[in-house]
Amino acid sequence: MADYFVHESSYIDDDVEIGNGTKIWHFCHIQKGARIGENCSFGQNVNVSNNVKIGNGVKVQNNVSIYEGVELEDYVFCGPSMVFTNDLTPRAKYPKGAAGYKRTLIREGASIGANATVVCGHTIGRCAMIAAGAVVTKDVPDYALMAGVPAKQIGWVDERGNKTGEGIDTHGDR
Repeated sequence: MADYFVHESSYIDDDVEIGNGTKIWHFCHIQKGARIGENCSFGQNVNVSNNVKIGNGVKVQNNVSIYEGVELEDYVFCGPSMVFTNDLTPRAKYPKGAAGYKRTLIREGASIGANATVVCGHTIGRCAMIAAGAVVTKDVPDYALMAGVPAKQIGWVDERGNKTGEGIDTHGDR
């Protein structure tokens, strides 16, 4: 049996996997079919929807909903109140359900700043850094530093998040 912490105010549905060392704080909801790795941290008021896959060492700050169709690889950081979507053309009267959701992949080590929005159907590359308040509307390369509305690349970062130069490809394969 896994050794993890869930605050008494949180709800964990049936058919959920949670890895060792993970901490789920106040007022969270982890829905059916979610798979969460080891040593993750979920701040207050986080929702993990049905069938979401989350890797190891992921940190999700307060007030984030991770909707079905979103996948977070290892060591992803989601800043406070950042937003994922999963439907490009939502209508309350005509819901599409899971079959209509667009897949969103956040690659290992990527960081998404507070109040940023990631429009569904895109991939954020390894160790990319999304600035606070940015709106991601296209795929983001590995190690890219993105800012603005819509988000545009303003430089590169290394694995630790240090800026490595604006517009200079220091990583070879792009």
